[in-house]
Amino acid sequence: MNTKGRADEYHAWNHNSLRILFHTCIRMFIAALFTIAKTWKQPKCPSADDWIRKMWYIYTIEYYSAIKKNKIMPFAATWMELETLILSERSQKEKDKYQMILLISGI
Repeated sequence: MNTKGRADEYHAWNHNSLRILFHTCIRMFIAALFTIAKTWKQPKCPSADDWIRKMWYIYTIEYYSAIKKNKIMPFAATWMELETLILSERSQKEKDKYQMILLISGI
């Protein structure tokens, strides 16, 4: 009987120490995550202004390159196709937004 009581005490002590160790590890893990999150630079989507500046820069470089090579017509055709693509993407986004509003409102 006496040894059973000691075994129960040991088991309770062992269980409690494991629980303390487990909670300590969780707290350390959470603290490490917060430390990493503070120093980690999350990727960000470019703003509309940044995107326009980038596209304008590419357009200007390609334009002067086309003038230099005397190939202005293929250049114009390429950018007209790009403009059509951008407009179709925009209209598709507007359609999706409209359909989402209809879905949410239940109309």
